[in-house]
Amino acid sequence: MSTAIGSDATSASPAVNPKGEARSGGAPASGRGPRESLLSRGGAMLVMAIFTLYFLVPIWWLLVASSKDRGQLFSTNPLWFADFKLFENIANLFAYRDGVYLKWLLNSLLYAGLGAVVATLLASMCGYALAKYRFPGRETIFNVVLGGVLVPATALALPLFLLFSRVQLTDTFWAVFLPSVVSPFGVYLSRVFAEASVPDELLEASRLDGAGELRTFFTVSIRLMFPALVTVFLFQFVTIWNNFFLPLIMLRSEELFPVTYGLYAWNSTINQFPELRTFVLVGSLLSIIPLIITFLLLQRYWRTGLGSGSLK
Repeated sequence: MSTAIGSDATSASPAVNPKGEARSGGAPASGRGPRESLLSRGGAMLVMAIFTLYFLVPIWWLLVASSKDRGQLFSTNPLWFADFKLFENIANLFAYRDGVYLKWLLNSLLYAGLGAVVATLLASMCGYALAKYRFPGRETIFNVVLGGVLVPATALALPLFLLFSRVQLTDTFWAVFLPSVVSPFGVYLSRVFAEASVPDELLEASRLDGAGELRTFFTVSIRLMFPALVTVFLFQFVTIWNNFFLPLIMLRSEELFPVTYGLYAWNSTINQFPELRTFVLVGSLLSIIPLIITFLLLQRYWRTGLGSGSLK
């Protein structure tokens, strides 16, 4: 009987491989999960390739077109180079009308750079206050901010024009700059990130050490919120840089135009001045370079923030 019991126990026990690892049902143990099918991988790669081409082909066409003279734009292959005259076209663009394009480019850098910095600072302070302070009407204010996120910027352009015209600020630098420093989405994102990344215990410790609220914010909280601030800055910089409708209704003086509105003004007169076609193409190519540089410089902070947020 003991022999029978021993044989039953042996047959019921899991199989053991030569390395001492148990195998269920005699099947070899494997640390891998289920393998993805080649069909699903190939489909995903195909979709990504199509969307990559969708985004990159217009940029490639713009680069190729900017390297041609006016006579070659429609007489040569639109997706390949002819006589490479990109640098000559850039020099002609900068020299046209005493360098008005450079003035527009500097205006856009001022509007977008300074506006994004101020908007990020204001949004971070507002979001931090809504996240860490308890006061009457806090949720009401936050709901109003959420409502501001849903309102399109074009719907606010005409009311802003009427307000600025009453105080005689239209056709000035402030007509474009002041609306750019308001970012409801930045306030929302700052509040969400402050609630998740700034511990209340750390704020209490800072206050016990004698630090005031402003010092606590600028020396402790803002460092913990930095990935969110980079995200707000990038979104606001791109939004202001690509803003077209607000300068369209606010500005009349050419020296105040941002590059987007300046290129639109040139494009509207191509039939009267055909030489502007090449300038519009080259100017459009140069206008995306600051956006690419800004993203490349800040993407490591953004990627770090997304990675740390996924582990919280």
